[in-house]
Amino acid sequence: MIGVMAVLASTAGAQSFPSKPIRLIAPMPPGGPVDTIVRIVARGWSDTLRQPIVVDNRGGAAGLIGTDLAVKSPPDGYTLLFGFSGPLAIVPNLNRDTPYDPVRDLEPISKVAAAPYVLLVHPSLPAKSVKELVALAKSQPGKMNFGSGGNGVGIHMAGELFKVKAGINIVHVPYKGAAAGMAALMGREVDMMFNGLSAALPHINSGRLRALAVGGAKRSALLPNVPTILESGLEFNTEGWYGVLAPKGTALPILNVLHQTLVEAMGTREMKAGLEKLAIEGSATTPAEFAKLIREENAIWTKVIAVAGIKMQ
Repeated sequence: MIGVMAVLASTAGAQSFPSKPIRLIAPMPPGGPVDTIVRIVARGWSDTLRQPIVVDNRGGAAGLIGTDLAVKSPPDGYTLLFGFSGPLAIVPNLNRDTPYDPVRDLEPISKVAAAPYVLLVHPSLPAKSVKELVALAKSQPGKMNFGSGGNGVGIHMAGELFKVKAGINIVHVPYKGAAAGMAALMGREVDMMFNGLSAALPHINSGRLRALAVGGAKRSALLPNVPTILESGLEFNTEGWYGVLAPKGTALPILNVLHQTLVEAMGTREMKAGLEKLAIEGSATTPAEFAKLIREENAIWTKVIAVAGIKMQ
């Protein structure tokens, strides 16, 4: 009898959900690719949910701090996580003290986007192609460096993969967020950096940064003259993925409401157009498909981290 009453109460709660604004935790500082994408998603999703979605930027520790905050929030559907590869698949395999398990402690709702990374250099650097950059780095081992938005984030790992695949010795310089890393690159504090295309595009178009290659299986329509990483002679892919998750224990009827409204939002012309302008592919999935992606990415990065010998700094 108690079980039946709990189910009825849960269903009744879902029928009135949501009845107040929802907090969507973005575990990175403002200004980077995570922040750019989450605000587009939140704006469109709030229309289908018929409630405001308030983006709460909680940066730090490559996304660990904000993700842990979401994990420990009440599982009532009113605090959600805008997750991505860093805190969901990379950081847990780099940091043994990670206070959460991305598979055990979160309820995947849907993947929402995938975006290519782009390899950037300052225009004053005497390298106009990946081949020239690799040759330059090999001529001065240990002297050149690359920036990132923090230890363990996707753009850091892209740089580590670049080191391994190109056979070069370059030094990682982490910053507090991708925006800070970009500012450092434009100020010549670092020599190169991977970043999301959406965040990098304005600086590429203004001539403040030079794009040498893009991730993904094909060239970007926004940078048709920039080759892919594969075309540049290196066999690895670099792109970020993003999605929405809830704390473990969130009632299934509430998860269903969140998933259905998010899928509806992702299918709107406005959402698709907003993401496409930033060279971001919007793609809603089932919760099971997103859960599978997270498990597979964890397995992949476990191997990559071991082979590359990467340690948290």
